[in-house]
Amino acid sequence: MKKLLLGFIFSTIFSQLLAQSAYAPLNQDYYHLLERYEIRSGALFQGFHSHIKPYTRQSISQFLKTFEQDSTQILSKTDEFNLAYLKQDNWEFFKDDTLYRKPWWKNLYRQPSAFLHHQDQDFHYQINPVIHWQVGKDNNTSQLAFLNTRGVELRGTINKKVAFYSFFTDNQASFPKYVQSFIKKFDAVPAEGYYKDGDRAEPTNLDFIHARGYLAFKALKNVEVQFGHDRNSIGNGYRSMILSDFAANYLFLKINTNVWKLNYQNLFAQMTAEVLNADGLRPKKYMANHHLSVNVSKNFNLGVFETIIFGQRDTLTNNTFDLNYLNPIIFYRSVEQQLGSPDNVLLGTDFKWNFAKRFSVYGQFLLDEFLLNEIRQNRGWWANKFAGQLGVKYIDAFGIKNLDLQAEANFARPYTYTQDNNFKSFTHYQQPLAHPLGANFYEFIGILRYQPLPRLSFVGKVFYMNYGLDKDGLNWGGNLLLSNKNIVQTYGNRIGQGLNTKTLFLDATLQYQFWHNCVIELKQVVRQMKNDDDTMPFKNTTFTSLGLRINIAPRLHEF
Repeated sequence: MKKLLLGFIFSTIFSQLLAQSAYAPLNQDYYHLLERYEIRSGALFQGFHSHIKPYTRQSISQFLKTFEQDSTQILSKTDEFNLAYLKQDNWEFFKDDTLYRKPWWKNLYRQPSAFLHHQDQDFHYQINPVIHWQVGKDNNTSQLAFLNTRGVELRGTINKKVAFYSFFTDNQASFPKYVQSFIKKFDAVPAEGYYKDGDRAEPTNLDFIHARGYLAFKALKNVEVQFGHDRNSIGNGYRSMILSDFAANYLFLKINTNVWKLNYQNLFAQMTAEVLNADGLRPKKYMANHHLSVNVSKNFNLGVFETIIFGQRDTLTNNTFDLNYLNPIIFYRSVEQQLGSPDNVLLGTDFKWNFAKRFSVYGQFLLDEFLLNEIRQNRGWWANKFAGQLGVKYIDAFGIKNLDLQAEANFARPYTYTQDNNFKSFTHYQQPLAHPLGANFYEFIGILRYQPLPRLSFVGKVFYMNYGLDKDGLNWGGNLLLSNKNIVQTYGNRIGQGLNTKTLFLDATLQYQFWHNCVIELKQVVRQMKNDDDTMPFKNTTFTSLGLRINIAPRLHEF
């Protein structure tokens, strides 16, 4: 009887499902194009709220159709190429005239964006190879750095109602020395989870698997549901102080409701609390997040959010997801108080204002803990924990077509995002879920993007980071894995305390897209670190690399 009842429920639900699509994978270059054309349109697109990432391909196609219908747009040849590229990347939502008429061996690349595909009324799929080969020279070692990634990407729909996506790669890598230092410190590859290495004390030649996959469907016309392993991001900036894609993939359930001028997202996730070198099940923790945003006007968006991280350090307790946090429309803080649970609650706001069809101003503010009286007295109380961001984008700068500029400032006070153990810190697999630096920092970013020719682009980035590292075995508030019960001082805390470190990071990348999503790139990275610790290795890095990417986003180590 139970099986029959469950079968009836599921058959009823799926019979009522509406058209749905997979999501476009997170990629700074790809999403910049979409945000660029939203700014040019002079209005916020109602199909999706652009700070909630990733976007569905169906929403992207709706945006592109709306943008193309705007007769006031004067497009350069490069913009025409970019729009054609975006349409081709989401070809299943456009007419058959986008078909490529010269396939390889009759069945391969009948679409430039699909190595192999099939489409009919009931079933659609496309398969693409994934390759990322890179070789480079780091001045800190005589050995070559390399990246050898091979894999496959699969996406499709069933009856145009249930979307599926899978991405799998096998990777071997030897990263620059400063990245190896990060891996050694946190026992994790940036943006990855488990890895193999014969000598974990000196992580040089690494072997790891990267896998993502999910199902997605529309439960109602305006309600999307996604379940699987992947990453999510909230924000319009290059960094995010709310939720970024810096950490590894995680298991999540996401419900996104988009009605009228409102977007309301619920995200429930299972994270890894600690990494144990010994064999065995890694301890879990959980996250619940809800974010509400409203398009206040045609070009101004305002959002509020609340996030809670919870779990139990004592393995004898039942460390499971607390069902109280599944309530999608309740304040988590009130639930926490009712349960008598000292979980880690973060809340705050974000905004975006597009104007003059050239500019976008955006920002975020995150509040961990504070006492208003202590803020007024300005004594540097340790538990006044908050973070923020302010940035601006300027497209077609100074009248130069396809020259886009961006400036951004980020900060986080000491001990922000931390709690008394790793089951409540804002981390996953020992990596920050927001900014790569964790806390106790401020940062300034400048980005220049120029696309002089349709297939040729240049991206230049400058990062200036001022942050405090731990010294003398003490917790100065930057490492999110350390308990905030062991603070150095109650008062007198300030950003950059501890071992004050200043890092200048420069990245210049020249890219040429010779085929759809097939890119050759030449990269130059210069990283200079200054502090008073003369024993710290790899302070100055010059890294030059040449790479080939096919159907995969760049792997970035900008910290």
